[in-house]
Formats: sequence, structure tokens, C-alpha cells
Amino acid sequence: MRAGLVQLTVSDDPAANLPQTVALVRQAAAGGAGFVLTPECTNALSSSRAHQRASFHLEADDPTLAALRNEAARAGIWLLVGSLGVLTQDADGRFANRSFLIGPDGAIAARYDKIHMFDVNVSETEIYRESAGYRPGTQAVLADTPFARIGMTVCYDVRFAQLYRHLAQAGAQIITVPAAFNHLTGTAHWEILLRARAIETGCFVLAPAQTGFHPESHGKGRRTHGHSLAVAPWGEVLADAGTVPGVTLVDLDLSQVAQARARVPSLTHDRPFAGP
Repeated sequence: MRAGLVQLTVSDDPAANLPQTVALVRQAAAGGAGFVLTPECTNALSSSRAHQRASFHLEADDPTLAALRNEAARAGIWLLVGSLGVLTQDADGRFANRSFLIGPDGAIAARYDKIHMFDVNVSETEIYRESAGYRPGTQAVLADTPFARIGMTVCYDVRFAQLYRHLAQAGAQIITVPAAFNHLTGTAHWEILLRARAIETGCFVLAPAQTGFHPESHGKGRRTHGHSLAVAPWGEVLADAGTVPGVTLVDLDLSQVAQARARVPSLTHDRPFAGP
């Protein structure tokens, strides 16, 4: 099975970002990918809550989602829209950071709302409070496809190993980690975390990423790490997209999942313990 990781450098304008996203999805499909994945915040990256509220849509009305559903149907591919910022009808007005798995008929096969919010002080000048604008999800999601059972996660989730273990023990063979990973933490932790999650679970880990500098019309902009990765169940990095927007194709042999788990069957070795 061939996967295509789409790496983007989006701005805070969803309408301006969409043509490049569609073009790269088409490039991946033309390269033979039956499963194409885009990064977190495929529609836009913005630090302004007011701008997000003005430019995001409810899921049913979102033009990026509609266009990518049409593209999946046109190409006959499975498409993971890594995540979109979407409006909700929550009383507190917060958004959802929602990942979508689209089938080759264009229908939404699964949705996942990012559970873990990026509330961190990366440095004195880079402080993030994702939970101020986005409400966290509460449900782990596993999706069945003809080629694999897929566990869906997003970005900061990768630091919470228990979610990945839960997905693997429920049958996941591929775990998706679309991201807009910070450039400082990405340099230190991105590859290590993804390889650890693959090794611990015996899953393929597919992580399409945002890259470079993201300009904002209502903010100072930000940098993301890039380096979209595909990692095998034994922990080998199969593909690294570097820091340039584009498409990275990788062939996956799903038999490697069972092989890795047979060699080290740690998913079946949980033991109860007391304390601390």
C-alpha cells in the first residue's frame, strides 16, 4: 500500500491555502498513493482568535472540507485531512481541532477531535494556550479501511503514550499523527517521539507536517518544524520530507505489523501494579 504525505506551509487564509493543498493531494494520487495525508491545521494557522472565528466554518459549511471530500472522490483515494479548525456550537465559543478520514466515495468515514491541548511555554517569547481557543476532544478513534485499521491522533497527542497503546491494543495497524510541530521542540523531540510510539505499539506511524514560516495577517506568524515522517513498526524511519512543501511517497508492507509484534509482544504483557 502506497501512502502520500503532504507537507504544507499554510497562512492564516483558508481560501488562499486550498489550491496548493488540492494540487499536492492530486500529485500524491498521481504518484500512486491510495492513502493521502495532510497536516494539522490544513485550512489555516492563526494566533488570532478573532480571525479564526471570522475565517473558520461549521463542519457542514467548511469549504476546505467540501473541496477535499470532492478530491478524494475524484481520485478514488482514502484521504486523511490531518485537521481543520472548525467552529462548534459550544456555549463557550471554542473551536474544534478536528481530523477527518475521507473514503474514496467522498464520505466522512471517521472524525477525531484532538484530545491533548498544546498549553506550553516553549520559551519566553513562544507561549501557547491552545485550550483558550480549542476545546479538547474526549474520544479515541479507530477507523477500519480495506487496507488497515487506523488510529487517529493529532500533534501534541504524541507525547501521551497511553493513547497510542490503547489504540494499538484495540487493533490499530497505522497511527496517524498530523502535526504543526513547533520548530524548537521539533528539533529536539519530533523524530524521537514518533519512533518511540511506533516501537511501543508495533504500528506504522504516519506524520504529515506543516513546515517553515507561516505568515499571518493578524499576528506575527510562527515557524513549524516540517520533516513529515513515516516510521515502520520496528522503528525505522522510512521517509523524511525535510523542510520543503511537497509530497513524500512511501510504500507500506502491513505484514510488518504482525512481525514486529511477534518479535516483541509487549502489547500483551501489561501487568497491574500498586503505587506510587
